[in-house]
Amino acid sequence: QVELVESGGGLVQPGGSLRLSCVASGSIFSISAIRWYRQTPGKERELVTAITGGGSTNYADSVKGRFTISMDNAKNTVFLQMNDLKPEDTAVYYCNADLQSRRYYPQQPYWGKGTQVTVSS
Repeated sequence: QVELVESGGGLVQPGGSLRLSCVASGSIFSISAIRWYRQTPGKERELVTAITGGGSTNYADSVKGRFTISMDNAKNTVFLQMNDLKPEDTAVYYCNADLQSRRYYPQQPYWGKGTQVTVSS
């Protein structure tokens, strides 16, 4: 049983910062990549950033220079540091991981339930 749990969301003023966490727990053999998506009502889920098990990262143009993703491999935890937040960053942020639960098992995608980020004055 694998579970992804996000935390760290909340209400912040424009220009402020938040740090999201995503903890992967349960039976985990390896993680190939973890991603953060976000979604607002009526819109499709948008890929924000991703990090591979080797540490390679990529970012959506809308967050480059403001958001930073990092991973603590030992703790199966990914962080998303969000600085200079803007009202358009308001969304539910979801963690998604591609991982093997056991050796020789295939990679499978897992999702967290999301954490709300609201940027408003």
